[in-house]
Amino acid sequence: MKRLLTALAASVLVLSACSTTDDSKSDKQHSAKSEQAKKNEVKYPKDGVKGIYVTPNSLKGKKFDELIDFINDTDLNTMVIDVKDDSGNITMNLSSDNKLIQKNTQESVNLKKLMKTLKQNHIYSIARIVTLKDSKLAEEHPEWSFKKKDGEVWESDGGDKFINPFSKKVWDYNINVAKAAANAGFQEVQFDYVRFPEGFENMDTELSYSNGKYKGDDTDHTQQRVETITDFLKTARKSLHKLDVKTGADVFGYSATVEEAPGIGQSFPKIAGNVDVISSMVYPSHWSPNDFGIAHPDLEPYKTVDKYLDREHDVLKKAGKHQPQSRPWLQDFTASYLGEGNYKEYDAQAVQDQIQALKDHGINEFLLWDASNEYTKGVDYSPDKKEDKTHHKNDDK
Repeated sequence: MKRLLTALAASVLVLSACSTTDDSKSDKQHSAKSEQAKKNEVKYPKDGVKGIYVTPNSLKGKKFDELIDFINDTDLNTMVIDVKDDSGNITMNLSSDNKLIQKNTQESVNLKKLMKTLKQNHIYSIARIVTLKDSKLAEEHPEWSFKKKDGEVWESDGGDKFINPFSKKVWDYNINVAKAAANAGFQEVQFDYVRFPEGFENMDTELSYSNGKYKGDDTDHTQQRVETITDFLKTARKSLHKLDVKTGADVFGYSATVEEAPGIGQSFPKIAGNVDVISSMVYPSHWSPNDFGIAHPDLEPYKTVDKYLDREHDVLKKAGKHQPQSRPWLQDFTASYLGEGNYKEYDAQAVQDQIQALKDHGINEFLLWDASNEYTKGVDYSPDKKEDKTHHKNDDK
């Protein structure tokens, strides 16, 4: 067991003013790993990343203390923390010279104290950046978004607004956020919602937006979207590697089961070839009835994850010589919204069944998702392999 936290983590939050330095200094500031990043560095976990998702609200007082203790008392070792959240808010003062980043910062976390606490407890840190779902930026810069015929910015049925992946200004903004997080000491950057809105193939001709370098190009729209998402990740990875920081991308699990996801622009093998880590959201609750031949996937966590990994293995081979680390998102919540007979209580055994499936496939890394950050206790996060499903016999065929 790792040692317990010796100082209260409740001190993580304070309010402070944003920097107002000239934007032109930004590139120089991000040309090499900062002294602050070196000071806050935590070595990559020797047994692989085993992490939990943590919201800014959970980086407060007793809740944060509990999560720190939870990690210290188990084989977990990593926190994935919202740096840019689902609305587009920058959740902490990254001391960026970029005026737009400063404007969109709603500081609730004292970054310096947060990084110090993580380092003291040997907790590896990953900055989650919600990339293209960004209502704040879409409202500030409608020209960077998608507009309806009446000129209003389009929003999803859930009220979310997206910014346009074809825009290089959108690329630059998100990469600058990522670099600022890297310079603050985050060990990795994870791009989430790095995609077009779901169902975009059904509305792309009805919306008004720039398609950037593809203007006047007769290339298939699906290919334009796939190339754009892939190229963004390639560019981001190149920028962050200069800071000695890894990049990852969150993808829908189903994107590994199809050649390309036509609307959202995600090609699993192409994304895999341009990130260091790929994190599929393989939550059993997110699969449809009879996927993988399983009538109710949420009821069979081991089998669902196991069958998915067979598909992922085959697709990752198409990524070529660059094979990213597979680090799936696993379900640590109960999907009661599926209705009676379609879900079950996700207790310690259900969580562990998913981890066991990874282990049997030779994968030691994972991330746990629960939006409320109430993680299940009593899980063995480092189980022994029960079956060898690592495909060694098939890899050379």
